Amino acid sequence: MRRREFIALLGAAAAWPVKARGQQGERLRRVGVLLAAYTETDRAGQARIKALLSTLQRLGWTEERNIRFDLRWGAGNLESGKTLAAELVRSAPDAIVVAGDPALAALHRLSKTIPIVFTQVSDAVDSGFVATLARPGGNIAGFQNFEPEIGGKWLGVLRETMPKLLRVGVLLDSGSAPHAVFLRALQAAAPPLGVTVTAANAPNAGEIERAIAEFGSQPDTGLIVFPHPSTIANRALISALVARHRLPAIYPYRYFATDGGLISYGPDQIDQWRGAAKYLDRILRGEAPGELPVQAPVKYEMVINLKTAKTLGLTIPPTLLARADEVIE
Repeated sequence: MRRREFIALLGAAAAWPVKARGQQGERLRRVGVLLAAYTETDRAGQARIKALLSTLQRLGWTEERNIRFDLRWGAGNLESGKTLAAELVRSAPDAIVVAGDPALAALHRLSKTIPIVFTQVSDAVDSGFVATLARPGGNIAGFQNFEPEIGGKWLGVLRETMPKLLRVGVLLDSGSAPHAVFLRALQAAAPPLGVTVTAANAPNAGEIERAIAEFGSQPDTGLIVFPHPSTIANRALISALVARHRLPAIYPYRYFATDGGLISYGPDQIDQWRGAAKYLDRILRGEAPGELPVQAPVKYEMVINLKTAKTLGLTIPPTLLARADEVIE
């Protein structure tokens, strides 16, 4: 992002309270930020950056006074994400904040020394990013998105929404280790419910469109969308396709439901970005990332879009509505 555009994004940054905390005279710290799933005009991406920056402001970090940011937007393109990761590592920043498993994997391959704080990562241990959650070791720390059993929970919520559910299609990345874990949990939960599971690799818009058309051609079918830069970047396309094929779907993040999806069930990501800012602050003040425990979500939030339910001809059970954190009417 160009410097002028970045200052515009901050908007009223000058009005934010600044706690100097003795930082006058300190050298300017350079921090790279890689958002693999978003474009710089994506409101969801902007919301996450604002959460990061406003929290850092409250902790005493001011753009161009004691910190400088280099923002990179991957727009859901995995190859672009790898290129941007390499550019950030070559620039040798004091730290990098990254969102998403593929982007973190690229950074992990490229540097074992630059401190890295992550969010939107699903399985940091099994992916080999950290040694343990309690003591990560190395140069990486951050905030994990989902527990391994989440695949079964997504299926359970979808089945409550659609009692006649017989088949469920899954949009995933076949090369993702966390997705393999989610899929196993989903497959284990399906037989007792009388549901068959079909997974489709969805690395780009073309494959997403093909898969949803196939799923939508079968009656009593629902859709589960796994978290991934491709599905996040193409969420408007997914929403349009599931509406066209009248396909009930559950998603991992709140903005899918607020943008027109039926149901989302996942962590409060904005809160995790605030946490990432606090970890970054601690690292820039001298703490080792390997000593900061990887934190899992303390709460999952459910959002139900009743407008979409009505369009699909679904009646959401009152018991499910009562569990929802937000209902869009």
